[in-house]
Amino acid sequence: MREIESADVIEMRDETFANVLDEINARQSQTRMSLILAVLFGIAGLIAGAMLGGGVALIGIAAFLPGMLIGNWLDSYRRVSVLYYDLEQDAEAAYGRLVAAFDTLTRCAASWHVAAGGKIEDLTTWKRNAGATMLVDKKSTTLQASLPTVVRSNVTPPSIHVGRQILYFMPDMILVKDGNQYGAVGYGDLRTQFAPSNFIETGKVPSDAEIVSYTWAHPNKNGGPDKRFRDNRQIPVCRYEALRFSSPSGLNELVEFSKTNVSQPFCQALLALAQMHRNAGGQSGLLKAR
Repeated sequence: MREIESADVIEMRDETFANVLDEINARQSQTRMSLILAVLFGIAGLIAGAMLGGGVALIGIAAFLPGMLIGNWLDSYRRVSVLYYDLEQDAEAAYGRLVAAFDTLTRCAASWHVAAGGKIEDLTTWKRNAGATMLVDKKSTTLQASLPTVVRSNVTPPSIHVGRQILYFMPDMILVKDGNQYGAVGYGDLRTQFAPSNFIETGKVPSDAEIVSYTWAHPNKNGGPDKRFRDNRQIPVCRYEALRFSSPSGLNELVEFSKTNVSQPFCQALLALAQMHRNAGGQSGLLKAR
């Protein structure tokens, strides 16, 4: 099995967005006031409870909560970057097409992030895996319109969870979150590939999936059932669609959808945004980041 994994997010640093990235990462690295004030208020409550006698734990908890709430309020200003977009009509239309195409992806009955894959090269493994030619490690993923917790904006971008990272498709860039760090990939550097993919589905078949054939849990070389196995059952082969994101800076992620013919509109919208930014000479449409 080979991991399908992006490089360190720090390497994804498009200099066009250097100031924005520095601002976001600086905000993210600030100590949370919610934690500091919660601890301080809690300690003060415990001391007060000990001095008053009785109910020490209860008073400590009662003091802990206001400290956390006040700290959260302060963090909502200290640890947040504001990205305000003023898009021209054609840019707004192009971004609208991206959002509409993303909505089509979200309506798929199932979607997955593929973390690793590898070819099956021996007969024993082939028979144990229903005649599959490849093994993949994939898990259900989340597609939604959302912003990073450290960003406020007048747009709510499409986002895709890809393992430990999250891709946010902003109007001018793809913001990549990895833990407490952020990188950026310009649309001009983004590469996409999509293709149908047959998958032997041993779990529940998604409601919108196309079943193209059946195989056996333990097949013979000729494709028939191996009669040495009493529980040898038929398993559906589903036609899914795989979509890969990559860039020269190290982005490398693969997602899969339960329905085919859904990736092309999204990829076309991404290409249109890239072309628009090239024609604009690198102008991002970002007016303010504070």
